[in-house]
Amino acid sequence: MIDDYNHAAAAVSGGGVIAYPTEAVWGLGCDPWNQQAVERILEIKRRPVEKGLILVAASKQQVAPLLESLSDQQHQLLVETWPGPVTWLIPDTNKWVPDWVRGQHSSVAVRVSAHPVVQQLCQSWGKPLVSTSANRAGEPAHTTHLAVSTELGEEVDMVVAGKTGEQTSPSRICDLVTGKVLRS
Repeated sequence: MIDDYNHAAAAVSGGGVIAYPTEAVWGLGCDPWNQQAVERILEIKRRPVEKGLILVAASKQQVAPLLESLSDQQHQLLVETWPGPVTWLIPDTNKWVPDWVRGQHSSVAVRVSAHPVVQQLCQSWGKPLVSTSANRAGEPAHTTHLAVSTELGEEVDMVVAGKTGEQTSPSRICDLVTGKVLRS
């Protein structure tokens, strides 16, 4: 299994796009700082760049530049929900995340995942990954390896083995500044 994660990390490092299981659905991932890789994901999904994408990480340390300007209360909210299926919109005051990931937003959507495959992928890669559902925009997200391989297998560089977690719906999305829940 370690070879799979190392192979996936090498694919990402080379500008590739991978499909992998997350808490509830299959995701597509790549190097957030590689514009061509992100553009490939947007093309696969048929999604406009303006909407922005989620970053997924193995730990808070992998997204530390985003956390530097947060209040103690905001840090506490992250501690209470991470790792786990909560995605937070975090202000990117230093523009650490590229525009092609943030989209038209001043914040970036970030989740520290507890899913073992996501954890290992981010640890092997050593950085956060783009994480967006493995489906075309407006279509249901794929929940099985077979569905992802059949529908998107020709368009990605690797489909990582594994199963989705116990969640029945994609991660909850909350705004860290306002506390507003954008997706429950």
